[in-house]
Amino acid sequence: MTKEEKNQVIEKMAVKLAENPHFYLTDISGLTVEDSNGLRGVFHEKGIRIEVIKNTLLKKAMEKVEDKDFSPLYDLLVGPTSILFTEVGNAPAKLIKKFRAKHPKPVLKAAFVEESVYVGDDQIEVLSTLKSKDELIADVIALLQSPANNVVGALQSGGGKLAGILKTLSEK
Repeated sequence: MTKEEKNQVIEKMAVKLAENPHFYLTDISGLTVEDSNGLRGVFHEKGIRIEVIKNTLLKKAMEKVEDKDFSPLYDLLVGPTSILFTEVGNAPAKLIKKFRAKHPKPVLKAAFVEESVYVGDDQIEVLSTLKSKDELIADVIALLQSPANNVVGALQSGGGKLAGILKTLSEK
């Protein structure tokens, strides 16, 4: 690979790192071709893009991104590294957890989710239980609607009771 080609790879990766709010660094080495293709297929179905890049090029791309601090990840860029880009922060963790029920890999090196860094394979459980932005918005809306629903329900049931009482009194 020429220096010009490396610079192009670094530039493209820097743009992806800047544009994507979440990514995971994993090690999928040692999987059979069949298992690796199956994993890639599952990721593709859920809108997760997987790429393999040399660690030195990835580090240089991370250093180029100005508005995010990836320095805690630099020491983890050893050995085979695959990078997973996702729009939903917890989706890769859920898929990795499910896939690892039958396979020993992929191993999570680190994740960058919602401006936070999660280091180590033991973080899979934490990441898989994180609520996505859409889930949090739905929870807030449900909380906001709950008191209004209670008031409307009380008014509707109270009106029926009052009408029943008036009808009973008028019949007497």
